[in-house]
Amino acid sequence: MSGHEHGPRIEELLGRMTVEEKLGQLQQLAWAWDTGPGGGDTVAAETAARKGLLGSVLNVVGARPSNALQRIAVEESRLGIPLVFGLDVIHGFHTTFPIPLGQAAAFDPAVTVADAEVSAREARSNGIHWTFSPMMDVTREPRWGRIAESMGEDPYLTTAYAVAKVRGYQGDDLRAKDRVAACAKHFVAYGGAEGGRDYNTVDVSEQRLRNLYLPPFKAAVDAGAATVMAAFNTVNGIPAHANEHTLTGILKDAWGFDGVVVSDWTGVLELVTHGGAVDEADAARRSLTAGVDMEMVSTTFVEHGRDLLASGALTGERLDDAVSRVLRLKLRLGLFERPYVDESAALSAPSARARAAAREAAGRCMVLLRNENALLPLDASGLGSLAVVGPFADSGDLLGTWTLPGAPEAVPVLSGLRDALPDTGIRHTPGVAAEGADTSGIAEAVAAAEAANAVVLVVGEPSAISGEAAVRSELGLPGAQEELIDAVAATGTPCVVVLVGGRPLTIGGWAEKVSAIVMAWHPGIEAGPAVADVLTGAVVPGGKLPVTFPRVVGQLPLYYNHERTGRPYNPAEPDVTYVSKYLDVADGPEFAFGYGLSYTTFEVGEPRLSCERIASAELRAGASVEVSVPVRNTGDREGEEVVQLYIQDPAATIVQPVRRLRGFQRVRLAAGEEQHVRFLLGAGDIGYWTNDPKGVFTVEPGEIHIHTGNSSRTGARRTLLIT
Repeated sequence: MSGHEHGPRIEELLGRMTVEEKLGQLQQLAWAWDTGPGGGDTVAAETAARKGLLGSVLNVVGARPSNALQRIAVEESRLGIPLVFGLDVIHGFHTTFPIPLGQAAAFDPAVTVADAEVSAREARSNGIHWTFSPMMDVTREPRWGRIAESMGEDPYLTTAYAVAKVRGYQGDDLRAKDRVAACAKHFVAYGGAEGGRDYNTVDVSEQRLRNLYLPPFKAAVDAGAATVMAAFNTVNGIPAHANEHTLTGILKDAWGFDGVVVSDWTGVLELVTHGGAVDEADAARRSLTAGVDMEMVSTTFVEHGRDLLASGALTGERLDDAVSRVLRLKLRLGLFERPYVDESAALSAPSARARAAAREAAGRCMVLLRNENALLPLDASGLGSLAVVGPFADSGDLLGTWTLPGAPEAVPVLSGLRDALPDTGIRHTPGVAAEGADTSGIAEAVAAAEAANAVVLVVGEPSAISGEAAVRSELGLPGAQEELIDAVAATGTPCVVVLVGGRPLTIGGWAEKVSAIVMAWHPGIEAGPAVADVLTGAVVPGGKLPVTFPRVVGQLPLYYNHERTGRPYNPAEPDVTYVSKYLDVADGPEFAFGYGLSYTTFEVGEPRLSCERIASAELRAGASVEVSVPVRNTGDREGEEVVQLYIQDPAATIVQPVRRLRGFQRVRLAAGEEQHVRFLLGAGDIGYWTNDPKGVFTVEPGEIHIHTGNSSRTGARRTLLIT
């Protein structure tokens, strides 16, 4: 989209607007959810809309209340400029899909397209024009609750999902009745918050900013993302809401972003608390001049904008630029021509088709972490009896963080298993609560396990301790759940653990005591049927971990794409002292990035290159190297494998990570079938950004090691020489 497609209309509107009306377009106020106009909590928004001093509202839910408020703005204000309505539609509106981290585990961006398209259709029919999603904060910090909203620790995987979700939300035309404007958030480096504490400091080098945190945002902007949200954190001492280098220098000037930069909730006002502004007027000045275009909830722009203009602290050109961006968004959404939604067409519940899409997505997202003695899939015909145990076995609390009020609960796992196994005698008992120290129910769970041929034990995190402001200092199962696992596993009855949650958990204390582990994440509205699909083999698991699972919290941060040290640990020499290791825990993770099993087996062969040497100048001119990788299903049933390609630059001016994911493809193979998966590597895959704040990308001569396999711990390798 060009920034000039609505130029004349925008100029005409700007010429008619007063300073107050211009500042009003930069204001977004919160609503009281689905309350209609006339409520005590909504008077400020209604009054501002009537005076033409409001640009946007968030949290209006429903076609009727949104139309009522829109009529005030369009039919009662002087210029009749429509409002744009925003809402946090993160992984579903009525139909809740798996959490974003779970979607990333599918290693299949089509999963997130399905989520975005269903969400956009449901939301737009209810008057929502704009979603504050996708969150594309790369993070290596599982203590951070918002890892659940992320796509994990890798910038390449995150980029693929970010682009897919932007396109899924927006389609080809934002005016369409089933599309919404996307918001790339949080700009930038929010996932690097120290200690995993929400809203905390981020201190990051320029090269790490550009190589790790910025790529998903650049790709989202190139894909047409309509808006970007500033982050709560500081970036190298400068609050993101006042960071001219990132908001204007990189985002707007270097990348040519012509959409709206919106603040996070009261993020402008919080510049004062951050120590980055003297008072509210100074906060407005710093944020506006740095590049924020719209202020969410706090009101410093409208209260102090005129004085800032009068003093010269804010230029008229910058004010008009911000207003133009807001008007352009509204024009792109078609709100001037069609400000209202058809109340009779508002979707009020998940459709059967939407539920089916959510169920398929949840099954594709699950990761098989362990399967001793091929316990899974469960033998539906010969199982006989099954104990279904655990605090989440008969729970609807499987939607995860950021679900909307009124969204239907998840179908419980117990229900899904009963439907899938009608001839199996199923006995259920929770054993323990999700949280708390009460262990009085463990004896009943043990009795159920002893009387059964197998146990499905559903444990994990409640949704409430995942997401924003849900930071944990320990990553084990809460309450007495680990005691429950120990007791049930001690019966000797084959035990499957279905692990639900919004982050990697430290499971080393009990992982080897059970026969099988399925990481189900928070799987969404169709949780129970999807879990049953995987446990019974109706769906063969093919997901992979998008984030490293540590052994203990003390290892954090722990991630696959780390830089090398001068004294790396060598597992072949475990007794060497002066190397980079811990004294009291084994080296490496419990489960590595990209890891995941299946009910069949695969063999990923050696990579083959279209050429073994290529000039740096050729790569910069657009040339690429094709990598072909054979993959064969060596088992006795159909399944899916994710073929992964990693590169390593073993000697660079700036030390490069030991592995960098630069390609993945999920393929379905029949028993015995072989395919050749092909990847293209270009300059963007092989080179890297330097520490130059102006943004310098380099492709240096030397060897590049190309690794292929089915996890980040691949062995197959070829060498490409860059000349």
